[in-house]
Amino acid sequence: MSVLPQETTVSANSSTAAAETRAAKLMKRRSRIRFYEIIVWIAAIAAYFLLPSKMLILTEIAILALFAVSLDLVLGFAGIVSLGHTAFFGLGAYVAGLMAQHYFAEPVTGLIVAGVASGVLGLLTSFLILRGSDLTRLMTTLGIGLMMAEVANQMAWLTGGADGLSGFSPGPILGMFEFDLFGKVGYLYCVGVLFIGTMIMRRIAFSPFGLSLKAIKGNSMRSAMVAVPARKRIVTAYTVAAVFAGMAGALLTQTTAFVSPDVLAFHRSADVLLVLVIGGTGYLYGGIFGAILFTLVKDWLSVITPQYWMFYIGMLLVILVLVGRDRLSRWVEYLPERLSKKEDR
Repeated sequence: MSVLPQETTVSANSSTAAAETRAAKLMKRRSRIRFYEIIVWIAAIAAYFLLPSKMLILTEIAILALFAVSLDLVLGFAGIVSLGHTAFFGLGAYVAGLMAQHYFAEPVTGLIVAGVASGVLGLLTSFLILRGSDLTRLMTTLGIGLMMAEVANQMAWLTGGADGLSGFSPGPILGMFEFDLFGKVGYLYCVGVLFIGTMIMRRIAFSPFGLSLKAIKGNSMRSAMVAVPARKRIVTAYTVAAVFAGMAGALLTQTTAFVSPDVLAFHRSADVLLVLVIGGTGYLYGGIFGAILFTLVKDWLSVITPQYWMFYIGMLLVILVLVGRDRLSRWVEYLPERLSKKEDR
């Protein structure tokens, strides 16, 4: 009779070990680089050689992509809808400009400082989104963005006010690579930061931490019941997203040598949300695909109809809402899903 409890304990331990092994294998399979991801980065490098006259628009795509991927970390994984993500983007842009103008012109240093400053703002404001519904969070984040825009406009002695901040020139990257008029160095710099940022956020998203974010997104109360610290997870994800949004703003300042209150305008938050609507949320690369499509379509429409291109962008958004994001995104999801299934076999 005394053997039975021991056998039960051994059986339970072996079942737990087997479950942990299966979970480890699943996490490893989920986190490995997919074939389509490799294609994305090869295409980014190939564009440098194949499209030398398009460096400026490609740089714009890379910056917007980093901004969108940072938002996807909180929207697609934690389910936090934000209309004020531009606050971090704009703060990073201004910090990078002020660093180049008054302190240290080396771009990577300015990039890191801008990211840290935006991360601090993200940490301080993250506690405002822990309570309430999605509507409350929308209004709260929107208010933060509007306040930051007004601060930048009123502190003209520091930010240049409505005229913006100019008269500075970023130095060579790491003291070796100077920005050129054709934008080639700037493009490689932005793609490099986008790659590193995406890989870091990808590692976070496809780790146990990322799975806990998805659990919180699905049902925060049930997650709390199984000892998932939802508040800490949301604060951490929001802060990390703010860091990379600030870096995206810093890249814009460093590649254009100018920053104005436009970096804090509401339309930037609307644009980045539209990018994720087009590209999809919850797998990070939707921000990259969406940034490519959105920028190219906007550029094409602005050439064909300079006065009414926003009308057609709005029409696209209405179609996406009426028809359904899932139906229109199948062309984006089809290839990654098929390739992922082949790799998992």
